[in-house]
Amino acid sequence: MPLDISARFTFRLDTPTDVLLQFEAAQLPEQAVLRADTRLSETLHLARVPSTDQIGERLLLRAEGEFEVSYAAQVEVQRQLADIAALPALDPHELPAETVGYLFDSRYCQADRLQSFVATRFGGLQGGARINLMREWIACEIEYAPGSSTSDTTALDTFVERRGVCRDFAHVLIAFARASAIPARYVSCYAPGVDPPDFHALAEVFLANPETPGGGAWHMVDATGMADPAHTAKIGVGHDAADVSFMTVFGNADYGEHEVKVTARD
Repeated sequence: MPLDISARFTFRLDTPTDVLLQFEAAQLPEQAVLRADTRLSETLHLARVPSTDQIGERLLLRAEGEFEVSYAAQVEVQRQLADIAALPALDPHELPAETVGYLFDSRYCQADRLQSFVATRFGGLQGGARINLMREWIACEIEYAPGSSTSDTTALDTFVERRGVCRDFAHVLIAFARASAIPARYVSCYAPGVDPPDFHALAEVFLANPETPGGGAWHMVDATGMADPAHTAKIGVGHDAADVSFMTVFGNADYGEHEVKVTARD
């Protein structure tokens, strides 16, 4: 089922300023970008740079004054989904080297601080069954409340305050998974049905691959319940939101208009 995606946002830079943007759907084996059109205001410098784990690209630019970003794409998602609850975890010594870094604490995901709670609350289950229970706990115990968090809010803050938005739900699930010695990473994405419509975030956990005995694979999990992995287009991945923010400014900027639309074709 193709996704029609459009995104537009504006900002103002009072002086020549460097900006890192990541908003384009990634070209991957599991999703094909059928067509894409990216339009930018005039820049003083523009370069494309690889993103984390070679998933997607970033635009590194330098500009001044009023700036507008406009993006439209059609993406065909071809992701094979597994029953996560039935998947075992891999022991740390069995993990591929590139996944080991996703066991550690990161800026927004303090897994070490949550180990005692995770062991007590979810200790009776292992692997994907534990991930599934974590997802259900987050969905039940944390209120989805637009505007309730900021760019400084961490997984621990959300765990204590019991409210947040998609990035916060993803951070808590990532921290819970890492506290269980399951690699987990943050995914920025586009998905239909997100309310309010916006860039979305969810988690991916590394569990056994049912198609490869002894192997593993990344599996999407959305604790908000708004995104269906079968109809979700990845933008990028990282240890947490700091790695895949759609806009990082190396200076000061005044953010303006913002609009995202995602529609699934029948």
